[in-house]
Amino acid sequence: MNNCILNNTCRTERDNASEYRKELPDVINTILTSMDDERCFAHIGDEPIHFSTSVKEMIDKFREILFPGYFSGEKIDGANLVYNMGQAVSQLYDILSEQIIHVLRHDCLRYGQACSECEKKGNKTALKVIQAIPELRISLAEDVKGAYEGDPAAKSHDEIIFSYPGLFAITVYRIANILFNLGVPQLPRIMTEHAHSLTGIDIHPGATIGGRFVIDHGTGIVVGETSVVGYNVRVYQNVTIGALSLPPNAGEKLRGAKRHPTIEDDVVIYSGATILGGETIIGARSVVGGNVWLTNSVPPDTKVFMESPGLVYKYQESKKELKHEYQA
Repeated sequence: MNNCILNNTCRTERDNASEYRKELPDVINTILTSMDDERCFAHIGDEPIHFSTSVKEMIDKFREILFPGYFSGEKIDGANLVYNMGQAVSQLYDILSEQIIHVLRHDCLRYGQACSECEKKGNKTALKVIQAIPELRISLAEDVKGAYEGDPAAKSHDEIIFSYPGLFAITVYRIANILFNLGVPQLPRIMTEHAHSLTGIDIHPGATIGGRFVIDHGTGIVVGETSVVGYNVRVYQNVTIGALSLPPNAGEKLRGAKRHPTIEDDVVIYSGATILGGETIIGARSVVGGNVWLTNSVPPDTKVFMESPGLVYKYQESKKELKHEYQA
């Protein structure tokens, strides 16, 4: 008897599900009709947008070449180094040139731009990026050394290369910045947003960042497009190097203008600090303390800290309050 009841219940539930599915054709027609709504966005009939899986594969291949032996699938030694590197570089070139051609052709067709010989330009640009790898390796090595020398928790350079999210974000940024400066659309931003999604560190590929850039911890860091960051700068978590609030329709008015701060050499910015505005300059060797909010420039060799907060301790038994000024 119980089985019959259960079986009848299952049949009823199955029939109910079928009734709901019968509504789908009408819903689909409504969605299709909305494709003609000019208030919304669609990408129908245009060159398909590249997939993030291809970008991830490209970044992985870059890291394999930039840090030989660290991210390879096999042991690298004198016996196979030439073969392994030759294969990795040729694979990277193929992936990179395909991605660049793809975004160039996408913009050419979708936005009606004048033909720029997408395939030829894509191959040429990919080669320029590959040719930049030796200098890029030197730059990243300085970033690794800066992180190691300033972080007592780092036990080795290997630990930083393998596990520090800050170095991963910087690595992706430095590659994307080369592509950005070569005029490649979309792809640089997609790359840095991939790093952002994994690390919580948002560095725009258009930012200008000097050597020995160190991101400590990293979560919540934002570095805007027109930011200029000098040599040997250290930034802690939840720091924003951003733009002031923009007026309506500012996209077209201010696109290309300097909207983000300049951070000069040897500056340290502690966690939670917010520095805003294209005219704001943090002078060399300055220290910006935690939770500081800055929209004005700071001269070199300046320390900027919040006034020490007053803490209140409440004890339940005595119901007394004890005020104490926190000493930073």
